[in-house]
Amino acid sequence: MLVTQGEPGNIHLVAGADVACPKGEGRVIGGIVVFSYPALEVVEKTVADRNLSFPYVPGLLAFREAPAVLDAFEKLRSEPDVIIFDAQGYAHPRRLGLASHLGILLDKPSVGCAKSVLVGKYGQLGEEVGSTVPMVDKNEVVGAALRTRQGVSPVFVSIGHKLSLEAAIKMVLACCRGFRPPKPSRHAHKLVSGPRPREQPPAAQLTLFQ
Repeated sequence: MLVTQGEPGNIHLVAGADVACPKGEGRVIGGIVVFSYPALEVVEKTVADRNLSFPYVPGLLAFREAPAVLDAFEKLRSEPDVIIFDAQGYAHPRRLGLASHLGILLDKPSVGCAKSVLVGKYGQLGEEVGSTVPMVDKNEVVGAALRTRQGVSPVFVSIGHKLSLEAAIKMVLACCRGFRPPKPSRHAHKLVSGPRPREQPPAAQLTLFQ
């Protein structure tokens, strides 16, 4: 089901998405921030939380985290053209991290832009902004290390869904604006990490893959 090629086409809205699981609270928080493009001005933000209903299993975090993000997307009034996740996409042991899993479920072009490596090794990366080097796992290119700001660590970009790796890299670079992470996912991270009152979780659990 995963589509690993494609270009974003005409982009008017780009969304950032992130998830937080506050320690010891038994809940998961999903947040979305939608920006105009290319101006990158905030259009809309939504947040949702749920009780955790899936155990912590390395490599299967999407089943634990995705329902809250899907709840947040259901609240959106706008329709983003591309979603940048503060998460892994194809650079995942099963080649299906949160950015890919939700890209498929939402049927949206998506990008995984993580701040750390889950799988894959990469070589020497140039210091200039825009430098990239492939990330390789089991003799397969799964993503790229990307320098988005001089003097700081790179971010790790991978295909989410319906975009090529080259298109995903271009999308991230276009949205960084002088910061290490792209503006949409950076704001989504702030949204889910900040203090907020707990919501009543929905009664029914969303089904992911049967």
